[in-house]
Amino acid sequence: MEASFKHKLPLTLALLSFLHFSGIISINAQGLSKHGTLNKNISALLVFGDSTVDSGNNNFVSTIFKSNFPPYGREFPNQIPTGRFTDGRLFTDFIASYVGIKEDVPPYLDPTLSMRELMTGVSFASAGTGYDPLTPMLTNVIPISKQLEYFRDYNKRLESATGKQRTKNLINNALFVVSAGSNDFVVNYFALPTRRKSYTVSSYQQFLLQHCKELIQGLWDEGARKILVAGLPTLGCLPAVITLFSNSSTVIHDHLQRRCLEQYSSVARDYNRLLQNDLNFMQLSIASQGARIFYLDIYEPLIHMIEEHESFGFDETNVGCCGTGYLEASFLCNPKSYVCSDASKYVFWDSLHPTEKAYYNVFNGTIRPIIDLIINN
Repeated sequence: MEASFKHKLPLTLALLSFLHFSGIISINAQGLSKHGTLNKNISALLVFGDSTVDSGNNNFVSTIFKSNFPPYGREFPNQIPTGRFTDGRLFTDFIASYVGIKEDVPPYLDPTLSMRELMTGVSFASAGTGYDPLTPMLTNVIPISKQLEYFRDYNKRLESATGKQRTKNLINNALFVVSAGSNDFVVNYFALPTRRKSYTVSSYQQFLLQHCKELIQGLWDEGARKILVAGLPTLGCLPAVITLFSNSSTVIHDHLQRRCLEQYSSVARDYNRLLQNDLNFMQLSIASQGARIFYLDIYEPLIHMIEEHESFGFDETNVGCCGTGYLEASFLCNPKSYVCSDASKYVFWDSLHPTEKAYYNVFNGTIRPIIDLIINN
């Protein structure tokens, strides 16, 4: 039976005014590197998706969905607000540092990038985007299809600078990371009636998965052979979702009433199960050609941090560190906002995005073992 998702018009309008995606703090990324020059199997890190992996491309896009201002970046080296939607690094930065490629992954649209920076990896991701072509239109950000175009342009730039064979080898040995889908549900399907008029939850999941598979196929056609695809987080535990979609208005003024919404988290679990099945099928079809596709579980480590928060050193699990923590994100989390004194006590930095500490825990818990597997061939 399909669940019924209600939307509250005033809160939905508030959501559209800013909403977007998709145990250590102030972590020394250099200290993370285990493999360094011993890594011979990963040449670069190339990233696609939404705000969970956007390192600053929206800085160069005409959209209000930016984070290149304080207090974002408070724990980043030199406290630089790079355009990452968190207080420090993203999980993709930890991957890059761990394999010894670079300390953090820059945005592709940064015009100051050197050829060396390009060759070791960039992010094509854009906060606010999704697999559904309608989702980026709502926020004027970079569609997934455009990210793939940028990657093709990237290939041509490398070929011009280093030659076709060297570029081919670099791409074949690069690690690709894809992380998207949250905005499609939170900003689009749950919040607006457009897609709900045409799709049930299950048919919309299949619609998104088809676009996800098209992206993977497009990356494959361009030479990608090591691809990591992230599932959805616990959607019902995002502070903004709790605020916007709870049946009781008390969640806005009564902190003790704020709890994860199972109805929304179950959608994420179902989607993740379908995604894993599709990725397994794709893996079987291309394994003989030397390709590997991995599913990245974001849901389980995040829900584990929330449910067992004390063991991770977290005090707050259902509000963000910035502002009230109920709705603030992007420009609503700004230099004038109240900010908690210790973000390491919070799972979420703003109302949608995890803290650097939470991202590190996700990396360390589920991603690092996969990276070790790839490096060890």
